[in-house]
Formats: sequence, C-alpha cells, structure tokens
Amino acid sequence: MKSNMPSGIDIEESLVKLGRYFSKGVVSDDLRSITKSGGREGDDFYRDRWSHDKVVRSTHGVNCTGSCSWKVYVKDGIITWETQQTDYPSVGPDSPEYEPRGCPRGAAFSWYTYSPTRIRFPYVRGLLLDMYREAKSRLGDPVLAWADIMDDPIRRTKYQKARGKGGLVRAQWGEISEIIAAAHVHTIKKYGPDRVFGFSPIPAMSMASHAAGARFISLMGGSMLSFYDWYADLPVASPQVFGDQTDVPESADWFNASYLIMWGSNVPVTRTPDAHFMTEARYRGQKVIAISPDYADNTKFADEWVAPHPGTDGALGMAMGHVILKEFFVEKQTPRFTEYVKKFTDLPYLVSLREKDGAWVPDKFLVASDLGDTSEGSKFKTVVLDSANGQTYVPNGSLGHRYNDDSMGKWNLDLEGVDPSLTVYGRTDASAAPILLPRFDMGQKESESGGVLHRGVPTIQIGDKKVTTVYDLMLAQYGVGREGLDGDWPIDYTDTSPYTPAWQEEITNVPAAQAIRIAREFAQNADESEGRSMILLGAGTNHWFHSDTMYRTFLALVTLTGCQGVNGGGWAHYVGQEKCRPVTGWAQLAFGADWARPPRQMIGTAFWYVSTDQWRYDGLKSELLATPLGENRFENMSAIDVMAKSARMGWMPSYPSLNRNSLDLVDEARALGVEPSAHVVNELKNG
Repeated sequence: MKSNMPSGIDIEESLVKLGRYFSKGVVSDDLRSITKSGGREGDDFYRDRWSHDKVVRSTHGVNCTGSCSWKVYVKDGIITWETQQTDYPSVGPDSPEYEPRGCPRGAAFSWYTYSPTRIRFPYVRGLLLDMYREAKSRLGDPVLAWADIMDDPIRRTKYQKARGKGGLVRAQWGEISEIIAAAHVHTIKKYGPDRVFGFSPIPAMSMASHAAGARFISLMGGSMLSFYDWYADLPVASPQVFGDQTDVPESADWFNASYLIMWGSNVPVTRTPDAHFMTEARYRGQKVIAISPDYADNTKFADEWVAPHPGTDGALGMAMGHVILKEFFVEKQTPRFTEYVKKFTDLPYLVSLREKDGAWVPDKFLVASDLGDTSEGSKFKTVVLDSANGQTYVPNGSLGHRYNDDSMGKWNLDLEGVDPSLTVYGRTDASAAPILLPRFDMGQKESESGGVLHRGVPTIQIGDKKVTTVYDLMLAQYGVGREGLDGDWPIDYTDTSPYTPAWQEEITNVPAAQAIRIAREFAQNADESEGRSMILLGAGTNHWFHSDTMYRTFLALVTLTGCQGVNGGGWAHYVGQEKCRPVTGWAQLAFGADWARPPRQMIGTAFWYVSTDQWRYDGLKSELLATPLGENRFENMSAIDVMAKSARMGWMPSYPSLNRNSLDLVDEARALGVEPSAHVVNELKNG
C-alpha cells in the first residue's frame, strides 16, 4: 500500500507527538516521559483507613477457645484494622508451628465492636424505671424503693407482664447499678442470700470476666449455676470416666498421632486455627478417618468416611470395642494393652454380685471393709487379686486413700510390685455364674428401659461375697464369650445379637466389614506405635439424650488400647486452649474461696427446670428411664420427685435448701448461744 504522507515525515514520531493532545501533563522534549500533578486526592481515604498510631495485642471472645493472638491497630482510640500475630514461640522442627492463628470469625470482631446493632448503653423497661424513680423520690432510699415495688402485687405484676413486649428505654449506668444493687440487698434481706443466683456461659471466653461475676455472687452467699450441662456442651463422660473435666492434649498433639479418627468433630469449622495440625499430619503418613452422618468440611481431608445414622455412634463404638476385646484380649494377649489396663484402669478390680431372678447381677465393688478392715476410709478402698499368689490386695489410689491421714503417700497408682489379675477365669476355685445385664436397643417405642441380656461370668467366693472382675463383666457386656460360661453369646461377627459388628450395622447403617477393619487398624496401630491412636471428638456426638453413654464407648476404645495419656494418642476434644492447669487458682478467685467456703453451686439444668415450672408440664415418668434390672424405686415418680429426693439425700446440691432466710437462722442461733449448724439440725428434727 502506497503512503500519501509527504516525503521526509516520520509516521511513528508523528503519532507519538499527537498523543500529547489526549493526555493531561507535560511531555518531555525527547517524548520519553510525561509528568502529571494532582489527581490522587482519592488515595487519602485509603491511607487514612489503614493508618494507626499504636498496635496492641488482643484476642477474640468467640467461644471457640482458640485464644488466637491478634495485632490490633488503633488510631485515636479506634480500632482501624487487625492482623494475626506472628511471634508465637517455635515448637521445634518436629512439629508444625502454631502460627498463623485466626479465622474470619475473629477477623470480623472489630466490625462487631462498632456495629450499629451493638448495645453500648444500659436499657431498662420504661414502666419499671418510672416506678423506681417515683418510689425513690417518695422514700429517699434505693432499697426501700425496690421493696416498695416488690411488696405491691399490683405494681409488681404490672411490670412483669410487660416483659417480652418491648418498651426498653436507655438509662444511665449509675442509676442501673443502683437498681441492681438495691434488688440484691432487698432479696438477701427478706429471703436470704441463697435466693440470689448467678449464671454465665463458658469461662473459656474470658476466665477473668467470668470470675468477676462469679466472685460477686459467691461473696454475697449467692448460688452460681453450672453452664456446660445447660446447653449440652460438656461431655459428662469425661468426669465419669477420668474424674476430670475435658483435660485433653493441645491441638498440636493431633500431629503426633499415626492413626486419627475425627468422630463428630468438624475441625476446619469448629477448630479453625488448629485444623492445620490435622491436615499436615497426613503428609507424614497419618491415616485419617472421618465419622459423621454428613459430608462435613473435615471429611474431604480423610482417607475414609464412615457415615452412621445421626445419634447411633454409641452402637458403632460398642461394636468396635467388641472386636478389640475379642481379637486383642481374648483370642490373643496383647502385652502392652494388658499391662496398661492393669495399671491405669479399674478392670482388675473385684465386683460383688447379688442374686436376682435365678441369676446374678453386678452389685458393689468389693472393698477393704468387706475383708475385715476397720480403718478410716476402708469402705472406699477397692480390692484386686495378686496374680502371684491369688490373694486379695488393696492397691493405692482409690477414694479411701484420698482424705485420711493414715493413707498419706497412697494417693497414687503405684502398685508396689503387685501384678493384678485381670480375670478370675481359669482359676481352680472359679465357677461360672449366669449374669443379667441391661440392654437398651429394644422396646424403645414403649419406654427407655430396654431389655435383659443373659450372659455369664467366672466367679470366686471371698468370704460371704461372690465376686468377679470388672474385666470379666466387660467381656460379658460386650458379648465376647469364653468356653464354659453360661448365657447367650454371639457366634461370630455376623451374628446380630448385641454388640457385634452385624448388630451395629442394622442400627447405624455402617457396613460390618468397615467397622471390623477400622477397629483392627486402630488397635494394631496403637500396639505398634505404643499408643499413638487418637480419637478427636467433637460436640456432634454430644448433643443427644444419653450422650454420656455414647462418649463412654469412645473412651473405652482409647483406654483398652493403652492410648490415653500418650502423646499422639487417646482422647482429644474440642475445648481448645481451655485447660485444667489454671482452674485451681481461677476457682479460688471466682468462688470466693479465700473468704468463705464452701461456695453455693447448683446444677443449671435442674435450676431452670424447677424455677421455670417446666416440671409442672413434664409428664414423663422416671420409671420409664430405669434399668429393667432395677428395684422399681422410680415407680410412680416424676422427674421432679427424683430431683427432690437426690437433693434431700445430699447427692445433688440444690438451692435454696431451706424455707427460711439463712440470715435469720444464724441470728436465732446466736441468740440461743448455739452453732448455726446445730440450730438448723434441731429445727429440722422438730419439723
């Protein structure tokens, strides 16, 4: 194509020069640069958005107990932005680092702080505030003003009926504090301090702030309510089995496991800052099993997914225990497991049996007092058999060694060279006895009582007691038979009688073969790795009726395989950084134990059940929840009857305990010149 441009003119240079007319700015003589000024005023907004005058360390109380450390950037006292702290101490080259810790929920906390919906001032029902102001102006005293309202049934009913209908008005902190204080003083003066109750959610959100409120209530003599049980967040199987409250390893210990079962624990969601310990462990060969009814976020990290029907996890746990007991205890002895359960569990302890319906049922532990010991605490000192000579032996560490002076130095698990017998099976003086055990997998449409298992155990006679071991009872409960014992026993794993893999398949829909294989792998790994098989449990299996029994099937697995208490093994829970280490000091502060003890504490569930009159509408009879092997002690009793009886017998602290003001009782006792406790006992005896 022929150009029409005059000769001697450079087309490219002309186009470059032309460009200056389309852009604001000064073009250099060599046409290589253009200089502009202004036009960046909009950047100031972004610079101000991220500017700050100091950085402070903080965390977020989102109730995950992660306790993640954050750098909070502050300008003129206002949070401008946050980033994760990166100064965690290193844990060494053999484990992933803790940082970075944090999640989107925590990162959004600054927005919550300045949210227009956040309540930043006290509000009170307008009707009540008007009543209080009028009474105070007339009487001149806050306590008298509050009493004036409370003692007038018309005014009291009027403001109480306004609840739930809005009508809240903003008030001043000083006035609100005065009303609250007046209400406390009036209640204590008229009714007694044990009519004041305090409730707060989990102290893991802030042990200091929880302690402040709990101490306030405790120092007044009020009653603090428990919180875990109220919203089913505490696995009560933990104190039932181990005697402590969810004292589990750090989340970093997940990395040390060589076989990990995530059972009802969706860790990427519920343990976000710690989830990486699980995901990274797979690179070192850890096998990961996810057990959950749904394909949860954690399932995609697992090598295998087990999907039981919701709420049936206990059946799966029982079947896995059946496999472990059969293959690793009865068909062959696994030395490490046997040694572990002898030292750290109650499996060798002797249990007495009592006759019932032509057979026998488990009764109480055989204790030192049954052997003629009359020393202090002998009724609470359990007994084993010495395998060397077959004689009874009272080991250290039972409850009877805890609170008396003559047992000083015995509050430990030192067997002092004694090797306890795990079973009485095979002894020359042993005899088989039929035993009845409860089962709860049948008759559920009629009641919770279930039915009866007919099994057998080996027994020996000690004095007037027929006894067997906890281990022998456990084998009978799990359906692991041995030659020569009475009862109905599963033939093999395909038998659908309790508690075989085939039995659980009908309940959970988990294939029996899968349950068998995972149980074997879990136990075999525990043996070969010296206890590094772990179950990472979550709340998914805890929010069910009788969830404590589900949890105990899981805890049995880690205990039978010698994993509990081993780094990389045992039970790992979702409680995050809330550990028992600071609990002693915290409890001393929170419950005012430095001022007076014991503090008043009450189970929260029972308080709400009673105080909200829920018991009036609960038609469930307690006898429907009783074991089929019971003595009909719950017959025609409702839940409130059982609760009242447990309170009277001292099993469950309950407040208020008396129908009198405790302050008045103390004044009466002093006037009579007797101890208050003696005066109360005398008043009760006199009706």
